Amino acid sequence: MTQKTVSSSQTRRDFLKAVGAGASSLALLSCRRGGSGSGPGGRPNILWITCEDISPALGCYGDAEAYTPNLDRLASEGVTFKRAFSSAPICAPARSCLITGMDANSLGTPHLRSEIPRSNAVPCLPELLREQGYYCTNNSKTDYNFSPEGVWDENGTNAHWRNRPSGKPFFSVFNITVTHEGNANGDSEDMFESLSRRHDPARANLPPYFPDTPEMRRIWARYYDLVSVMDERAGEILDQLETDGLAGDTVVFFFSDHGFGLPRYKRWPYDTGLHVPLIVRIPAVWRSRSLADPGTETDRLAGFADFAPTVLSLAGVTVPPSMQGLPFLGTDVKQGAGVVFGSRDRADDVYDLSRTVRDRRYRYIRNYMPHLPYIQDALIFSEEKTSFRELRRIRKQGLLPAAGEAMFAPKPIEELYDLEQDPEERINLAASPEHRGVLERFRSLLRDHILGIRDTGFLHESEMMIRSGGGSPYDMAADPARYDLPRILDAAEKTGDASIPIVDLTGALRDTDSGVRFWAVQALIARGGEMQSAAPALLETLADPSPCVRIACAEALCRIGKCEKALPVLAAALEDDRPWVALQAATAVRLTGEKATPILPVVKKVLAGCLGTASGRYRNWSYPMFIGFALDQVLIHCGEDPASVKQAF
Repeated sequence: MTQKTVSSSQTRRDFLKAVGAGASSLALLSCRRGGSGSGPGGRPNILWITCEDISPALGCYGDAEAYTPNLDRLASEGVTFKRAFSSAPICAPARSCLITGMDANSLGTPHLRSEIPRSNAVPCLPELLREQGYYCTNNSKTDYNFSPEGVWDENGTNAHWRNRPSGKPFFSVFNITVTHEGNANGDSEDMFESLSRRHDPARANLPPYFPDTPEMRRIWARYYDLVSVMDERAGEILDQLETDGLAGDTVVFFFSDHGFGLPRYKRWPYDTGLHVPLIVRIPAVWRSRSLADPGTETDRLAGFADFAPTVLSLAGVTVPPSMQGLPFLGTDVKQGAGVVFGSRDRADDVYDLSRTVRDRRYRYIRNYMPHLPYIQDALIFSEEKTSFRELRRIRKQGLLPAAGEAMFAPKPIEELYDLEQDPEERINLAASPEHRGVLERFRSLLRDHILGIRDTGFLHESEMMIRSGGGSPYDMAADPARYDLPRILDAAEKTGDASIPIVDLTGALRDTDSGVRFWAVQALIARGGEMQSAAPALLETLADPSPCVRIACAEALCRIGKCEKALPVLAAALEDDRPWVALQAATAVRLTGEKATPILPVVKKVLAGCLGTASGRYRNWSYPMFIGFALDQVLIHCGEDPASVKQAF
């Protein structure tokens, strides 16, 4: 039976109490007696200062362009992690991992801004801390892909440790949003008024993926200015801690949610998208819970799944078995696994699927939809953003660097980079005979990880939600009868493999598992013109009982010019009242380009229902926005003005 996911449920309360039962009574007594919780038997306060969309662009990371005096000072008093990595190169799946200590693909939360029921077996970090006497506040972004209701004592723009009852230790999160890609790809100068110095575009050290133009230099310098503004705001929070006399009782974390909000960074599963700054300052009274002296660096690999168990370890709280990460600080430090994993799934309305694993030297990426380029013809990669506008302008002139041009091309099935020799990840060693052993080791590591965490991403989002039946994808995926992951993964690995006979793929269209059938369609799409011979089987599969498979088949048929029977299937799916089905259909229609013209009346009807005030155009920041993104792009493809479609209610 599917469990409900109300965070205040008796089931979860009982679970949290069971987890906390192993904590020392001395520590609990310390919290109840008063004070901040510090001292030999007490617990430290814990502060997370997070920011959005920055790579390790700080002076303490040796970046000569950066001006970040406040964070550099924090680093001089703490430990700088040189190898810290987000679990995803976009915010919502990364944040769901941070707050649970679990891979988003275990939870069913790998897609940007979805609405996922959370299993009762999955506690959030603040819930565990609150059970042990902590006062927990979040100011103010959540974006976990599931409801934050009941998770925090305070969650909002006024949330602050200063509001806690007397005697409570605190766990407080402050999210600084000024460095978000929206500001980086904009033109407003309002946020720079406080800066006494600005970055000189002439001195910008552009990465090799970008054209060296005055406009790209301006964008790069602007980003570093935003980092300086963020540093000021981080400094203000640290000053409040000092003013309150709490710096000596508080462990401070600073980190970003993923890499820069620029092309080849955010949404890309390379170091550019996943490598983040991480600084941790531990006061002298808690120094035994650190792994290095103040002002030093560590090369220990730290992934986002490790952050929640590390906080619990610092607080002396038992780490629940649901958490997949390992504590790297505190009373219960674990030996690191020596690798970190990452993933790329749906971002906005752009569906893709890649998995990656990295050790200290190599990064391996497996692309399960290699036929799709990283930069698709979608609004999130459009000229609305200054960096993409400049890329496209230079590309039209044929002057884009090779590393930039690769963003517009289909992807290799496998990528392997030696980060010691090639830190910019431009030389793919996957076909190198000398690296065959490395490649096979990483293949095995990644497959074992996917199977071990019961990665939900190998079901298309719409199929995952349907199979979950209104319950938690985590619970669904744990049941092999509902999710035969090994067989579906085998099917996914056939996509892009030109050695597999087309007849084998058409045969898989009749498989009993809709997940296998979906991947058979993807493998056919990846074969391009060869797919023509599969047209009869695809036409038959338009009647598949799974909406996910029907939509994929319709997209495949439109790609080979057989739209007559396919477009009505897409039009019907657009009007499906299940938003994840409608979003898959909208994405498929976008990929058909101007061939969608015959169903424009349906496109406009559905788009009108998605409109509202979020981001100045859409009904909200979740499925209606992304359906709207895709359908706006459909109108552009078909030569119509999206602004002509008005809100339906």
